[in-house]
Amino acid sequence: MRVSVPLRSAYKLLNHGPTTLISSAHAGHRNVMAAAWVMAIDFEPCKVAAVIAGDTFTRELILASGEFVVHAPTRAQLELTTAVGSVSGRDVDKFARHAIATATASIVQAPFVEGCAAWLECRRIPEPAIEERYDLFVAEVIAAWADDASWDGRGWAFRDDAHRTIHHMAKGIFFATGARVE
Repeated sequence: MRVSVPLRSAYKLLNHGPTTLISSAHAGHRNVMAAAWVMAIDFEPCKVAAVIAGDTFTRELILASGEFVVHAPTRAQLELTTAVGSVSGRDVDKFARHAIATATASIVQAPFVEGCAAWLECRRIPEPAIEERYDLFVAEVIAAWADDASWDGRGWAFRDDAHRTIHHMAKGIFFATGARVE
């Protein structure tokens, strides 16, 4: 079940460096892409930075809408993550092609991809110079959610391998998040 995460703790959803999915929507169009270079950059308000290449449909939708959702997909979603990162949303409706189950976000128009470990609803903070020069987008997290099967209220507590988040290295090689060590 999806549970709310206090915005003061939202950085913990990304601090372990997972590969992410980014969903976006505008004017009846929606898309989802894989993104390996996403990180938390502040506590209050929680902010994230994401590299979103200039030629992506996701970037076009984010620039038009000013919002998006960052997801932390699980190991069970590895094939989906690879698939949505391998084709442009301009060419195909990825949601239909891959039968991606979605839910309505609480604030933004971009959909939630069901089955993820975390969902962060984000509002773009316009920084045209760094967006153009580095493809780097900065956003404020305005709502945060985690799957209570993997989130214990203070951090990740993955119950099994299928629920662990994934980390892309290169050329289709991923690692799964390891065991929690205290």
